[in-house]
Parts: sequence; structure tokens; C-alpha cells
Amino acid sequence: MNSFAENLFNEDDKVSSLVVEGKVDTRHGPILYMEDVSVSFDGFKALNKLSLFIDAGELRCMIGPNGAGKTTMMDVITGKTKPDTGSVFFGQTIDLLKMDEPAIAQAGICRKFQKPSVFDALSVFENLELALKTNKGAWNTLFFRLNSEQSDRIGDVMETVGLSALAHSRAGILSHGQKQWLEIGMLLMQEPKVMLVDEPIAGMTHQEIERTAELLLSLQGERSLVVVEHDMEFVRSIAQKVTVLHEGGVLTEGTMDEVQNDPRVIQVYLGG
Repeated sequence: MNSFAENLFNEDDKVSSLVVEGKVDTRHGPILYMEDVSVSFDGFKALNKLSLFIDAGELRCMIGPNGAGKTTMMDVITGKTKPDTGSVFFGQTIDLLKMDEPAIAQAGICRKFQKPSVFDALSVFENLELALKTNKGAWNTLFFRLNSEQSDRIGDVMETVGLSALAHSRAGILSHGQKQWLEIGMLLMQEPKVMLVDEPIAGMTHQEIERTAELLLSLQGERSLVVVEHDMEFVRSIAQKVTVLHEGGVLTEGTMDEVQNDPRVIQVYLGG
């Protein structure tokens, strides 16, 4: 257990004994936190003692210039990259650095990349069906049949992402924005506790951008969202708190107005 978790649990040893192994414990606040995380690639420090704390149910926006460490940060959280130093915890008890990518996804952290990845030849419904959180073993998959609860779940997710009317349409005919929403729906089928969303509005029309903002805002609360985005107006429309990364660390955090008026942000990111 890292120093942050130790400080929390030393206050009451009895509390720690109530934690169920493998379950996410957020009774003390953060659902996801990184402490003093550093990552180097051939001498270049992609992350430099990065510390980040995300609360349960929070929607946090991450901004920063190219090379600030946003992608590496997500790679570390999802297990794609192991840091040189530091701690990364999911709640107070799950050490993500001891887990591989599939285990982290199974635990409840999912990631949406900038380019949508859906099965074009399958329908919207079938894409969501494939994404169901079920036993993916060969035998189970061969004899899998949807039950009523699972069908209802797919219906609920289609309604959430605004694709109910296109349930039986091939994903390949969807617009770029609709494919993005379908992929978000596929992540929701996994019942995640934390969603990492990378540049969700790239290539979207103005109407699609507005709908995406509404969708992301509707998802906060039941789960935490970390949204990496370059479009400042979009960030302003969804963010209560913004974190600015620079040279692999946190430059500042605050509301959009606070970070936009910070002289350091103006200098390194906003071009003032």
C-alpha cells in the first residue's frame, strides 16, 4: 500500500479489515490516484513525478500541449505502460501496477481511443451484444444466448447513446459521431467505474459535438470520467474541474476560467 493509502488507513485500522479484496473502496474519496509517477523513454521524461486524484463520480477534463504526457498518463492507468517510479491505485486497495491490461479492464477501468473501433459489418445491437460483460470463454461464447435482462441492458444503453432508432442498422453506415457514441455504448456494456475518453469530438459536426457533451454529462455520477480534449469550448461546456499537464506533470488545476487566466497556462498552452 502506498503512502496515501497508509495515511488514510492508519487513522482507523478497523476500517481496513472491512475492505473486500478486489473491490473498489472509495469511502475515503478518490477512486483513482497516481502519486509521483515518472516514465522515461530513451532519456525523455514523458511523466515527471505526476500526481493526480480523481473522485468517484467526477468528470475531469485534461488539457495540455502536445508532449505534455496525456497519452502516457492513460497508458499507465490502463496497464499498457509500467512507470519507472510512483504508485497508481484504483480506490484505496487495488494496486494497478500489479495488474495487466485485461485485469484492469475487468476491474472496471476502460478506455476510449480517439479513433472509434466498432465492427462495421455488424448492427448497432450486435456491437453492443458483443461488448456485454460476460464469460468470454470458447464454450460459453459458442452456446451464448441473450436473456431478457441482457436485452434490456442493451436497450437502455442504446437509448443512453441515442442510437435506439438505428438498432438494426450496420455500424458501417453510421456517421463519425454516431460511431463514437456506439463505442462509448460498448464501453458502458462493460459496466465501468472509470472511463478514460481520448479526444471524443475530433472530426464531429457542431450538432454531434453538442450531443457528445450532453452524453458525457449524463454519464457522470454513476461513474468517473477522465476526458482528454484540445477543444477549449467543448471543455468549458462539460468541465467543472480542469487539470493542465505540462512536461509530464500537473501545471495547475481549477475551473476553466481559472486555468485560462493562469499566466503559466497562457504561456505554455494557450499562446498568450
